[in-house]
Amino acid sequence: METMTLKAITYKTIVVHTITYFLVGISAFFVADYSALFREPIMREFMRPSDHPMVTAGVLFQPIRGLLFGLVFYGLRNVFFTQKTSWQVIWFCLVVMGIISTFGPTPGSIEGLVYTQLPLWIQLKGLPEILIQSLLLAYVTHYWVRNPNKKYLNRSLLVLFCLILLVATAGVITQINTKL
Repeated sequence: METMTLKAITYKTIVVHTITYFLVGISAFFVADYSALFREPIMREFMRPSDHPMVTAGVLFQPIRGLLFGLVFYGLRNVFFTQKTSWQVIWFCLVVMGIISTFGPTPGSIEGLVYTQLPLWIQLKGLPEILIQSLLLAYVTHYWVRNPNKKYLNRSLLVLFCLILLVATAGVITQINTKL
């Protein structure tokens, strides 16, 4: 099956991850008021300010993360893409290994709860964002891999991916120029 190649799965995962990361992230940024959260005393030491160029550039690093996810998805392709509802398996794996059971003490993970001094409300505030983003990553990637001939999907996701990268690049350049 052509859709199950390393190239097809990694490409689609890169595109979908970058798009969902940006769209869910920007929504959560405003809904959860991350600007205010990042100014909290405990968070100032942990997170960059929301107007920092690296925060804006964050989306530009997502194709790398998408590639890494895609490599894993490819390795597990016979489990992740052979059944109509196997997107749920993808999501379950992302939630358990990528969110709740990370190896490092990230907020919202078991390690984060045990080893960081972040209050529980801060630990939980970002969970809706990453649960929604991982759900969309799992579902849309699964759907796209299983439906490769949907030209509207191929074109619209590629255009959206390129627009997001252009907007992020322009944002970084603007921030750097205003800081000079």
